[in-house]
This record gives sequence, C-alpha cells and structure tokens, in this order.
Amino acid sequence: MDIALCYESVLPARGGAETYIGDLARRLARDGHAVHLYATRWDATALPAATHYHRIDVPSGPRFLRPWRFAAACEAALRTRTHDVSIGFDKTWGQDVLYPQGGLHAASAAHNRLKFANGFERGIADLGKWFDPAAWSFARLERKQYLGPTRPLVVVNSFMVRKHFEQFYGVPPEAVRVVRSAIDPMRFAADDRLKRRHEERGRWMVFPEETVGLFVAMNYRLKGLSPLLHALARVPRDRPFKLAVVGHPKYGRYLKQAERLGVADRVRFLGHRADPKDCYFAADFLVHPTFYDPCSLVALEALACGLPVVTTRYNGASELLTPPNDGVVIDDPHDAPALAAAMYRFTDRSYRAEASSCARQTGTRWTFEHHYRALIDVFGEARKIKRAA
Repeated sequence: MDIALCYESVLPARGGAETYIGDLARRLARDGHAVHLYATRWDATALPAATHYHRIDVPSGPRFLRPWRFAAACEAALRTRTHDVSIGFDKTWGQDVLYPQGGLHAASAAHNRLKFANGFERGIADLGKWFDPAAWSFARLERKQYLGPTRPLVVVNSFMVRKHFEQFYGVPPEAVRVVRSAIDPMRFAADDRLKRRHEERGRWMVFPEETVGLFVAMNYRLKGLSPLLHALARVPRDRPFKLAVVGHPKYGRYLKQAERLGVADRVRFLGHRADPKDCYFAADFLVHPTFYDPCSLVALEALACGLPVVTTRYNGASELLTPPNDGVVIDDPHDAPALAAAMYRFTDRSYRAEASSCARQTGTRWTFEHHYRALIDVFGEARKIKRAA
C-alpha cells in the first residue's frame, strides 16, 4: 500500500507518539509499503531510508492556533497526491484514519479535573479553563475532526477510549476500532539483568530484602504522585519498603510533601532517566495511580520486565490485567487506603513472585507485531471504504 503518515513533528528520540511513528514507519517499509511523511520537522536518521518526505510549513503564532494551521496545510497537501490510505495521529483532519493515541481532548479535560481532591479546587480549575483559549480551540478542533460531514475511520488504543467517543460525541462503538498500544519486549532483554539490578539498587541505597515500588512519569500531577505519597504514609512499616520516583527532573514540591507526610526516608527521587530500563530491573512492581492514560506504555514496559502493575481504572492498559494475578486496579487515585493496601500486598515475597511470573506472561500476549497486523487490517478496511466512495 501507499501510506501517508501525518504528524507535525517526528523526532523519535523525544519518545511518545514520535517514537511510535518511527517504529511504525520502519515496520511498514520492511513489508514493502510506500511510506510518506507529512510533517514540519523530522529526524531522517531515525526513519527508513525509503521514506518520502513532504514538508508542511506552519507560521509561528499562538500555541492554540498552531494545530489548526498544521491540519489545514496538511489537508491541502494531501489533496495534491493520491495515497491508498492516510493516517493522522493528533489534531488533524481530512485523513482516512485518525488514531488519537493521547485519547480525546474532551475526556482528558474531564479527567484532569479529578487531580483535585475537592470541589473548590476543581471549581477554580474550571474557571481557569474557561478563560484558556487553548481549551476552547482544542475542543472545537476535536469536534471538527470527528463530527464533520466526512468522518474518518477511528482507531483507539483501549475500550476506555472507545467508550469516551460514545460518551462525549455520540460516536457508536461499531464505528471505532480498538488496536491496543504495544512495545517491543526485546528492548528489555538483558543477559546481565541480575547484575544491573544489584548495581542500581546499590545506587539507590536499597537493601536486597527491601521491596521497591517504581513510579515513572513526566507529568507527576496527572499520573498521581501526590495521592501516591499520601498512600505511602499509610503503608505499614513492619516490612521494609521503598518508593522510587523517575521522570521529571523538577520534583522539589513532592520532596517537601514527602517530608511533611513523614515518608521522605522511604522515597528515592531519581529525576530524569533517558533510558529507565535499569530502574525496571531494580524494582519489584510498578505503581501508576494515574488520573488519565488511554493506554499507558509505562505499564506495558513494566509487564515486559516482569513487574506486576498497580494502576487505576482511568488507565486503558488496566484492561490487559487480570487482578490479582498480575497486578491491582483501584477505582480512585485519591483512595489512599486502597492504594496503600495494594502496595503493601507486594511486600509479601511469595505473592510478589507469583505476580511477577504472571506479569511477564501478560506482557508477551500482545506484542508490536500483533499491533502492527491489526493496524494493517484497519488500513485495508479504510482503503476499501475510500475506493467504494
């Protein structure tokens, strides 16, 4: 097939959707598909040599207008060429397939309110959004994407997001295809894993008998670090336990919170890690009490490393788990007793060993190859719809 990928910036070293698009482009090229990239900037060294590039020039301006300008320019550029199928990954329109890996803006905005523990704080946040031009702009753009006269075939990475399409926009489930996110588990293969584990734990000043829960995120607030620290204060001290925090380099406010809660001695703030592989090796389970994640790659990476996962029902990746075999799913990140009980459960060595074995099996049931084949089926379906029209 002749396939067009549309995304403003494709610099795979930055991670997230940009890494994914690079992986997908390489896999498509390996199968002999013609890959076209419509973007404003890219790293050609991280993309297949046969990629056809189409530069989309977007003038500078306010952040809330930039997606509109890129989407309009991308739509105009696509009209000048004929592709079997075109795919947009974010705030674009006019493609045959839309794959919003970050979920719906409307759902994200609703879940972001949940970060605040009480109604007063949520009211202040709502007031701020009311005067935020980006919030209005992105909401309007999303309605144009999915409720316009020509509707795309929609791909989402969890049933949670499919439900959000119906909840916020009335899009019926049969109009949305679920293709779960995936990672390459071979990225975490290491013959010297045990050695790395001991060395990393030594740097953390963690004893071999201590259980370590790992938290990995750049957006500490959205991913639930504050309620996690509150829950940590409720974890009994009769068994040795530490929490390792990896992600954003600025964590001062959370260190102060840990000190106020009397748990600073139980937390290791590690800052940013370009490659957190050794952190997964050093930990015993992942704790990810997120308020919104369409399908957390962190959870998939943890499972690939044999780490059971503690997360919330607001994470689409929770649909992959079979609690309590390979992890725990709680309803509300603010439920400190439930979150504390979930973490404390992993201080039981026998349960932890059984859960780790199950987690590794869960992590191998859905691979990038499975994901790719399912996505190719969607592309084939979109091509048939396009030809029939």
